[in-house]
Amino acid sequence: MLTTLFLLITLSLVLSLLFTPTVRTLALHCNLVDLPDNKRKVHKHPVPRVGGVAVAAAYFGSLLIILAFLSYQQPELSANFSVFKSIAPAALVIFFIGLADDIFNLKPWHKFAAQFVAAVMVVLAGVHIRVAAFHVHPILLTAATIVWLVGCTNAVNLIDGLDGLAVGISLLATTTVLIASLINGDIGLAIATAPLAGALVGFLFFNFNPASIFLGDSGSLLLGFLLGCYSLLWGGTSVTVLDIAAPFMVLAVPLLDTTLAIARRFLRGQPIFKADRSHIHHRLLARGLSHRRTVLLLYVAAGIAGSLSLCLVWARDHWQSVVLATFACQVIVGIWQLGYSEFDALRRVIFRGGLRREIMADLAVQTFKEKLEAAATSGECWVVIQSGCQEFGLHANRMQLAGHIFGSSGDSGPRAMRIPVSEMDWIELSHDLAPAGYPAAIVPLANTMRQVLTDKSIHGAEIEPQSAYFSTALFETAASTAS
Repeated sequence: MLTTLFLLITLSLVLSLLFTPTVRTLALHCNLVDLPDNKRKVHKHPVPRVGGVAVAAAYFGSLLIILAFLSYQQPELSANFSVFKSIAPAALVIFFIGLADDIFNLKPWHKFAAQFVAAVMVVLAGVHIRVAAFHVHPILLTAATIVWLVGCTNAVNLIDGLDGLAVGISLLATTTVLIASLINGDIGLAIATAPLAGALVGFLFFNFNPASIFLGDSGSLLLGFLLGCYSLLWGGTSVTVLDIAAPFMVLAVPLLDTTLAIARRFLRGQPIFKADRSHIHHRLLARGLSHRRTVLLLYVAAGIAGSLSLCLVWARDHWQSVVLATFACQVIVGIWQLGYSEFDALRRVIFRGGLRREIMADLAVQTFKEKLEAAATSGECWVVIQSGCQEFGLHANRMQLAGHIFGSSGDSGPRAMRIPVSEMDWIELSHDLAPAGYPAAIVPLANTMRQVLTDKSIHGAEIEPQSAYFSTALFETAASTAS
């Protein structure tokens, strides 16, 4: 069987070295090139973008050639290709949808629909997440498998932003799975992974910086999908949750990059699928690393993750926890070194009491709203407003409501705001130079007053809602105090 693996790796390597220049020439002739945009894309000149065709041809071609040879010479050995046969149809769906995107620039939902179909095909072929230590409903396992495959497929695609990055990390992950499959005696998985390693080595000769050809979606989506399938097949022999963590660790770099991108955009209130220049490789470039050093550093990170995943396979009992703790510490240190401002702000909110203050301020506004809604007359409303404003570091100066004026007259000074309730009615508030209480909740409090008093319509006439407006001095003081 080692001879078969050697032949698969060698043949796929040779085919990759032969196909890649040919695909590159055809892509240039057909103008299938990736143009620089001086934003997210860091290359300087147009580069052919359908390199996935060469990788796919080398991978599937070598497997089919060896399978045909063995079926004729040694039919009993062809049974070892069952893993490849189970994932090949779905992998081809991913490849062709990626190629269509490279040529026609498909909409995102087209690609997600195809990825969903391919993931379902894999599940129907019997490949899905298994955890023998727990009884989990099959529907949940199926859903988790589909999410995993779609996530892996797009994770490699997202990290394909520098020459050789996605190919090198995929090569390290494939090699790790190949070694693990040999350790576990899983010949079927070894046969499915070996030719991909050879194809990626051959393609990396042309894809490393400065690249003369890119993977394109046809290649990056295919690699992500295959690696997702490999990890599921590797994890198919898992007994505990700690065992199932090992195959997932080999994809730590692309999965971490995707997770960070989603979290960053969520914290900023941006669309999750909006592209930006804040991926891990972009951050490393911004810190002064060269193109090659950034790629090599991420190779090292992926290599360490792969090594730890193999250590998790060999480790037993409490040593598995040690390996996982080491991996988790490295992930945390790595994120901290990247210096994302979004996570720094989140850390300040959580660990410096910001989250608690936000919750308390929101609860105080809700309590004030309930009391104001319970007031039956304008006089009772004024009493609630006076007592409630003190909790927020404000002074209720005057109010005109339903033809009545409450409070003292006179100039309230520059740190004042007037909240219009209707064309005739209003509330005037002010604050000290450094307001106490919940200054960040001043705006929600003001809008709550306007909304409740407008809804109550206690002055007996139809009230046209208006937005509360504030003096510049009050707004700036409140904002600076809250920060």
